[in-house]
Amino acid sequence: MTETLNGKQRRALRALGHHLAAVVQVGKEGTSAALVAAVSEALDEHELIKLKVLESSPLDRHEVAETLAEQCAAEVAQLLGNTILLFKRNEEEPRIALPGMPLPPKERTGPGEGGRPVARRRKAPPRGPGSRRQ
Repeated sequence: MTETLNGKQRRALRALGHHLAAVVQVGKEGTSAALVAAVSEALDEHELIKLKVLESSPLDRHEVAETLAEQCAAEVAQLLGNTILLFKRNEEEPRIALPGMPLPPKERTGPGEGGRPVARRRKAPPRGPGSRRQ
């Protein structure tokens, strides 16, 4: 990414990434070309991914995070233990709104999203002395 994340944005990403499961594991091969391709594909699909660095990895967790962030043009949102949280904003269809980086407005095709009609609430029947609910 061309711009770095500020503290509020990192905090928001950490909150979003807390419940994520690890999508990619870095093992004994380290940061191979196949791993970089898998991470890039996962970032394009999800924008925010969690990775696990296994004990069998020949690289230190800091080296793995730095290398993957550089090669995938992503940002390290968090490095906690052997877990890395990477973020790369999808410029075509962004899904995650961050402070200072709001989502662009969606183009509306009809009265509701996706051209579907807007659901309307039914009016409650008038309550009076002759109604069943009292």
